[in-house]
Amino acid sequence: MNTPKSIGFPRMRQEAGEKRVFLPEFIQLIASLGAKVYIEEGYGSRSGYSFADYKRASPNIFMRSREQTFQSDVVLILRAPKDEYHLLKRGAILISMLHYPTRPQRVARLQKLGIRSISLDSIADDNNLRMVENMKSVAWNGLEAAFDCLEKSWRGLIRLDKKPVNVLILGTGMVGKHAVEAATKLGNVERNNDHIAAKGAGAVAISVGRNIASNPVAMKTLFKQADILVDATQRRNPSKPVVPNDWIAWLPKYAVIVDLAVDPYTLDADPPVVRGLEGVPQGNLDQYVFPADDPKWDALVPASIPSKHRRATVTCYSWPGVHPEACMSHYAQQLEPFIETLFEKGYDALALDGAYFERALYRATLKAWLHEEESLP
Repeated sequence: MNTPKSIGFPRMRQEAGEKRVFLPEFIQLIASLGAKVYIEEGYGSRSGYSFADYKRASPNIFMRSREQTFQSDVVLILRAPKDEYHLLKRGAILISMLHYPTRPQRVARLQKLGIRSISLDSIADDNNLRMVENMKSVAWNGLEAAFDCLEKSWRGLIRLDKKPVNVLILGTGMVGKHAVEAATKLGNVERNNDHIAAKGAGAVAISVGRNIASNPVAMKTLFKQADILVDATQRRNPSKPVVPNDWIAWLPKYAVIVDLAVDPYTLDADPPVVRGLEGVPQGNLDQYVFPADDPKWDALVPASIPSKHRRATVTCYSWPGVHPEACMSHYAQQLEPFIETLFEKGYDALALDGAYFERALYRATLKAWLHEEESLP
């Protein structure tokens, strides 16, 4: 059985605000499996960790250059590397948030380079429920940012007419369900308690699915009443927006848009991938709040995409990263059994007739995704 012998941990470098790293306890756990662990020099330093915090006298943990970490048998990096796939050796196992359905060009590149990937967002149980996810943080962090924006218009989030804040949530899946709770608590429990003490009117959350979201007449009525609009959809067809830009004109001028789906613009794909909210930018940890008059809007939205109608928008490619340490502790707990399974079985031996965690891990492999794609009519 060909099992991996080493694992590398390069830093995420997409933007300066990205501070997430796997914590020392998780690195120590992997080292205890007998694997050689290579962490990039400076890994964790922006969060106050030193190499000594990771090493802790373990004989299996080593500091290496970025290039050397990418040369490991397994490379684990939460966010997909931007332009560094060529640094991996052919046959290496890349574990990352790869988003196969909306990144066809990435899939093609992984195939071409002979990289055996595992997409964290595709690890699913026998009921097709994701097992490595932080949907709660996506919803709560996004809604927290939205209510922060709205609070600049209404001190204490108390409207001039003393009515509740109206939140319209598109999507009733896992993120949408968490968004309902976050919305009714004003995105932050502490703020909600202060609001209650001030005898505020609270917030009303309305959640709608595809059967209403595709009806312009019904949506116009709902949009006109919304103080906050939340996109928590998972589209079946990423080449079509959920909210055409013209619909945004129905929102009140002060309204705040919350982008929790954060799909990209990939217009050169076939078919092209567009954002669920047509004409809004895609933010990141360096900037996730965009006022309607932000000059960066035009640079971030392709010229061919309609963006005439704009409202203040909060959008972040990595919402869980707003609170980095809590995020990575959460992911580590979920990942432990899968890393143990991978080092025990190896990539090629993973199969759907294996044990529980093996089946879930297999579903996230590139070979499983390609097989599914090839079997489509």
